[in-house]
Amino acid sequence: MASTYKNAGVDIQAGDALVDWLVKDDGRSERRKMHEDKVVSGIGGFAALFRAQFGGMKSPCLVSATDGVGTKVKIAAEFARYNDIGQDLVAMCVNDLVCVGAEPLFFLDYYAAGKLDLKVAKVFLSGVRRACEASGCVLIGGETAEMPGVYQKNDFDCAGFAVGVVDEKDTLGAHKVKLGDCLIGVASSGFHSNGYSLLRKVFAKDIKKWAEVLLRPTHLYVSLVRHIIKEKLQLHAVAHVTGGGLDNLLRVIPDNVQLALKPWRVPDIFHEVKKRAKLTWPEMLRTLNCGIGMVLMVDAGDKSAVMKVVRSQGFQPIELGHVIKTDKKNPKKNWQLDYSRLEK
Repeated sequence: MASTYKNAGVDIQAGDALVDWLVKDDGRSERRKMHEDKVVSGIGGFAALFRAQFGGMKSPCLVSATDGVGTKVKIAAEFARYNDIGQDLVAMCVNDLVCVGAEPLFFLDYYAAGKLDLKVAKVFLSGVRRACEASGCVLIGGETAEMPGVYQKNDFDCAGFAVGVVDEKDTLGAHKVKLGDCLIGVASSGFHSNGYSLLRKVFAKDIKKWAEVLLRPTHLYVSLVRHIIKEKLQLHAVAHVTGGGLDNLLRVIPDNVQLALKPWRVPDIFHEVKKRAKLTWPEMLRTLNCGIGMVLMVDAGDKSAVMKVVRSQGFQPIELGHVIKTDKKNPKKNWQLDYSRLEK
């Protein structure tokens, strides 16, 4: 028997069929996508072309972000639940873009498997496309790789890459944060897409019982941030609470301040993890999001208005504290919290 590529475990025709399906499915979509008119050529070519037209911006900056969903894919594969992994992937990227105030433009995905299952790939990519549409960006291209020997037959992995744009004068970040700014947490859906190597270990014996909770999709926060900006509220910085937990807040504040945090009601599932893993609260808060998926740093005068917008977008706002001066004894930027008040 000849040693063909297909005999070696790579089915090029299956990959071509997936691309054909994506192109045809894109043509049938009746939902109007933002920025779709700027796509010169998209899925199917060697490279995608996007017309850079940013009317009204004096100094447009392209913003890029890339990420994956970690070992959450192992649980999705174990229970054949691929519907929401696509949203997880998009959310991990576009939620990073909005942290600097950027508007997502387009998204590319990378999907790799030991054996390309068209049905599974279509379910995954349908989720990617839905999440892109919900975030106002275009799925403009990607790559599908069949890699026997690297992945087992039912294994898969994915990564995403998002590009957005923001006018330089409108960028959010540490340069805008000031003393007295209020911190508003936005509730997460659960674990989002971080900490799954730990979670798979602590729930290993009864993972089927917890599968529904473990596979909840990551919230998409693009529309929320867009509405706050549209309302011209004084939003100064945004932190996406991912790997590293609350330490992500330190990435968007200047060196001369600290964060005085208020305790909040940590969802029961995080208490379960803490108990099983025998972790301290500092360890938990630097590992998992503990119920907070994003933190908005806003002018104190706009706190109530921002919380109202958060609710109107279907999210739960959490008063999380405020920005204070650094302690002379410990001038390093940090966050302060009474851990004892996080207990049930």
